[in-house]
Amino acid sequence: MVVSVLEEMRIRSLGVIDDAVVELSPGFTAVTGETGAGKTMVVTSLGLLLGGRADPALVRVGAKAAVVEGRIAVDRRSPAAVRAEEAGAELDDGTLLVSRTLSAEGRSRAHLGGRSVPVGLLGELADDLVAVHGQTDQQGLLRPARQREALDRYAGDAVAAPLAKYADAHRRIKAVAAELDELSTRARERAQEADLLRFGLDEVAATEPLPGEDAELAAEAERLGHAESLASAATAAHAALAGDPEDPEGVEASALVAGAHRALEAVRSHDPALAALAGRIGEIGILIADVAGELAGYAGDLDADPRRLAAVEERRAALTHLTRKYGEDITAVLAWAERSAERLGELEGDDERITELTAERDALRAELGALAQELSDARAEAAGRFAEAVTAELAELAMPHARVSFAIRQNATDDEAAGIEVGGRAVTFGPHGADDVELLLTPHPGAQPRPIAKGASGGELSRVMLAVEVVFAGSDPVPTYLFDEVDAGVGGRAAVEVGRRLARLARTAQVVVVTHLPQVAAFADRHLVVEKTHEGSVTRSGVKAMEGEDRVRELSRMLAGQEDSQLARAHAEELLEAARAGR
Repeated sequence: MVVSVLEEMRIRSLGVIDDAVVELSPGFTAVTGETGAGKTMVVTSLGLLLGGRADPALVRVGAKAAVVEGRIAVDRRSPAAVRAEEAGAELDDGTLLVSRTLSAEGRSRAHLGGRSVPVGLLGELADDLVAVHGQTDQQGLLRPARQREALDRYAGDAVAAPLAKYADAHRRIKAVAAELDELSTRARERAQEADLLRFGLDEVAATEPLPGEDAELAAEAERLGHAESLASAATAAHAALAGDPEDPEGVEASALVAGAHRALEAVRSHDPALAALAGRIGEIGILIADVAGELAGYAGDLDADPRRLAAVEERRAALTHLTRKYGEDITAVLAWAERSAERLGELEGDDERITELTAERDALRAELGALAQELSDARAEAAGRFAEAVTAELAELAMPHARVSFAIRQNATDDEAAGIEVGGRAVTFGPHGADDVELLLTPHPGAQPRPIAKGASGGELSRVMLAVEVVFAGSDPVPTYLFDEVDAGVGGRAAVEVGRRLARLARTAQVVVVTHLPQVAAFADRHLVVEKTHEGSVTRSGVKAMEGEDRVRELSRMLAGQEDSQLARAHAEELLEAARAGR
């Protein structure tokens, strides 16, 4: 079996503890001490190591921070070791070092295997390492949700497998229901949105804009609006370059350039530099001729028709109407139209989508109903075994006439659309199925089964909790169990039986018990005592392992409040002998 053992904890500046080391061992360890000596700080310290809530009030007065360090021997195959190594933690020869620091200002830091880690990671490891039980845990067991979790844990794969499928289907039906609700409640808004999109798309389609058309028309309008001045300028430029037929005496640029070219051509053979200049002037002449030709063509083609200008302006007005509403230019308007057409397709497909989702929801409800029935059957079968096993344990814990049972019920609903069908009727359902699970206790024959919150006294509840954990240990073992005053309200023979059951639990797991009962402490393999100094603090030497005569003296103190009472010593020795014989 893959095991883990909590070997040691060092506690500094936590509550009444100044600096103390708690050395633990496999088997059954009892922690005792005077009231207020700091026994519960052992539980608190372990809670911090396992990612529990950090209360700055726990920091010792005058200290800057409280520190708890733990050393846990782990098997590398264990889930905790695998998860720790995935987080970057290093195992030191099979030992996992864990630390938690809590500052007086409330800041909290965690380290695992020498690596700083989120505090939440310690909580993830806790489920695989330690089961902590104290008075608050007993109160938690009173909640039906915790009782259902306990039963499901005991049932194992018989519940876990269908529950995983159920959880997936439940998440999906929630998503489907949310989408259906959104489609239904926003139907009016979506219809209005669709109408607006259709109107805009109709406007764009009626205008039939082309990409870049607005820019082209703007340029054409500018040209048509200044047609006369443009024609006059082109004609004058052409005359300056190529001459004006109506002015034979005028000087044109082409003639001047031609004369310059002829003058240089006559002597170009005498000087290469002059020849190069003659070539450049020739290029100028060609360029002047080309430009003059284009100017003549421009002036001849220029359209000064007022009707064309009116048509351009009318078209520009239509395009401006679109850009004012749907985009800064026609390119943006066309992009809006493309997006809007897609969105309109989505909106117009709502009815079809509602039909699809409704069919899926109905199929999921049928699937959930079948899975919920499978869960209920598996829980009922496990409940019988669980109740029988816990009842047997209670008989060993001085509750021979008590019986434990489970009530597994479904709540009918008149709204069939909101429920699922289980057992031929519509019932409410949740993320864990359709069952309400409640643990019942019948304390004696003739009594009616009642919820343990109402049917169990404090001492009985402690024993029920212990019995439940012993049963769990056989089916879903945890390496270490820590009980904080699980024997509260228990005395006499019942206390002896609690000690015996804890000792038996320690055969397969490490068990640490904070107790005030000598009958329980007598069964321990290792007995630790927490002692305060005269200044009211627990120092390094304040946690002592009791053996031999020291252990007899501590049990005497617990029995009679007097360490040297001969009667108490005799009783203590008798307890130890009975514990050794009755394991």
